[in-house]
Amino acid sequence: MGDSQDDTGHDRPVPDILSQIKDSYHELRPAERRVADVVLAEVTFAVDASNAEIARRADVSEPTVTRFCRAIGCDGVRDFKLKLAQSVVVGRLYLATMPRPPEPTQNGVPLWNEVFGEIRGALERVERQIDPEAVLQAAELIAGAHQVSVFGLGGSSSALAQETQYRLFRYGVVVTAHSDPYVMRMTASTLRPDDVVIAISATGRTREVIDAVELAKQYRAQTICITAPDTDLTRICDVRLTVDIPEYPDTMKPTASRFAFLTIIDLISAATGYRLDASARETLRRIKFNVVNHRKGRELEPLGD
Repeated sequence: MGDSQDDTGHDRPVPDILSQIKDSYHELRPAERRVADVVLAEVTFAVDASNAEIARRADVSEPTVTRFCRAIGCDGVRDFKLKLAQSVVVGRLYLATMPRPPEPTQNGVPLWNEVFGEIRGALERVERQIDPEAVLQAAELIAGAHQVSVFGLGGSSSALAQETQYRLFRYGVVVTAHSDPYVMRMTASTLRPDDVVIAISATGRTREVIDAVELAKQYRAQTICITAPDTDLTRICDVRLTVDIPEYPDTMKPTASRFAFLTIIDLISAATGYRLDASARETLRRIKFNVVNHRKGRELEPLGD
């Protein structure tokens, strides 16, 4: 169910009607609160039920249901049901009542088992699914690039793009990470055939990233993607580093795919370092020399931490 458009042709965001109900709850009349209680207790019922059924369950009159809809900013019952249906489509997983997991014991179980299990599962999937030849192809492109631009948008992919920059610059690669859609487009417009783009997207459907990659390809830059298999992004990139990581239905746990993507980033970074060999070692030596002189430490500590 897509967004509607305003007079200028721009998409209007779908209103979060559930938040509107919760935020205005204490401003409602007592009878209207009973309607709100019915809706919040079983959203899917409220979407499918008639006005009379909602009124009967809330023990109010049908006009009270209509007044409730207007009190929370809707034009009427029909408008309310439409917005409520949109909220269910967007957030069904978060509305489900899931059994509360047992509290962690002194040794962390079962929380430890669930979180570490997800991480181990993600790493095992990368090991099984990633194509070693594609990793080496990506390293070849990066090692020979005049400059590398990394594109990632959103809470996870933007952080992964930044991590890619941190991994590669210490080998002497000229690399910058971008997570602003307009900067990505502007950067893509400046690229040339000896430049490389690394695009990161958990879904492979992020339109702003895809648009930036398509622009870069217009100017004949080489493109690498780290994403899910068989997506819009994979179909336009020269080298595809893909892994299928199903998300665990427990919405409280961090996404497991970022561990898989971090592993892929480490694979292509290490392969790039070995490909550059002597020049990469010299850059690493210079970084280590200046870091250790800045703050005393041991030789085998994380580089630059």
